[in-house]
Amino acid sequence: MIETCFCGVRNLLGTRAACLAVGRARATHYRKLKPGRTTAKKPRPSPPNRLTETERAKILDTLHCERFCDASPAQVYFTLLDEGVYLASESTFYRVLREAGESGERRRQATHPAKVKPELAADKPLVVWSWDITKLKGPRRGEYYDLYVVIDIYSRYVVAWCVQPCESAEIAKELIGDAIARFNVPPGQLTLHADRGSSMTSNPVTELLAFLGISRSHSRPHVSNDNPYSESQFKTLKYCPAFPERFGCIQDARSFCEKFFAYYNGEHRHSGIGYHTPASVHFGTATEIQAKRSETLAEAFSANPIRFRNRKPEPPKLPTISWINDPNANHKEEKTSTKPETELTQIAS
Repeated sequence: MIETCFCGVRNLLGTRAACLAVGRARATHYRKLKPGRTTAKKPRPSPPNRLTETERAKILDTLHCERFCDASPAQVYFTLLDEGVYLASESTFYRVLREAGESGERRRQATHPAKVKPELAADKPLVVWSWDITKLKGPRRGEYYDLYVVIDIYSRYVVAWCVQPCESAEIAKELIGDAIARFNVPPGQLTLHADRGSSMTSNPVTELLAFLGISRSHSRPHVSNDNPYSESQFKTLKYCPAFPERFGCIQDARSFCEKFFAYYNGEHRHSGIGYHTPASVHFGTATEIQAKRSETLAEAFSANPIRFRNRKPEPPKLPTISWINDPNANHKEEKTSTKPETELTQIAS
């Protein structure tokens, strides 16, 4: 349409007026009238100092030989130069490798197999423990105390803890060994999970667990949610209203932790275990408490069913299994359709 108007104006008023009318540059108009020019590309002449195919093949053979197969071109060039041999310049070595598609790293590279995803499940206490170390601020800037905590992932019961002035594999070994002896854990029953800190992967701890018949499990590198129970417990500790900004000394830290863990185990109603205390689940009294809760709610319902809209209230279900990275996640959809509500797995909260 525009081109038709342009041609009509050009025939009446001329090219200049037509270009002004449609906003087109006259140079563009005249350039379009000329046929396109094509220029044939001439082959680039070969320089007189170009390597022959024989010389290129010799360079590649030298770089591929057993002696130099993992050496850089610079190393090869100067090694041959010291031996009185000159094949080509150092930059030519790189260029020949680049043209052959071999300009990457020539040395053998260290490879690390992918870390195994930890998949642990516990259907009762003393099956899977999780442990970790966190920092507690001391009286001065840059001064910290180390809090070691071992927790049972099924009951959320803190089976062992201590506050020390530093992180040490020997301290961890002693703490874990005392906890296993105190609860009389038989060999082959318990799995101890931790991240990959220096104390967790240390030889003293590894040797102790092997001696006692305790399986080891570790989080994958840079995967924080592989150890959710310990991380969740540390958050509960540090978000406690009574938790101080700093501790005046290590005795203050130990005194606070002693009171906190006594409360946590014996009084704290944990959402992940049906709002029972970790001690009641760990020592098997939660079933009796659950029955009392049901009885109390049933009495309240009988007294006034309208208040509950004629729907009998039930206390939160006790967990039947707790896990780290659900081993049956691949069949989750199948289990969701067939598994009763009372058997839904619980995760740290």
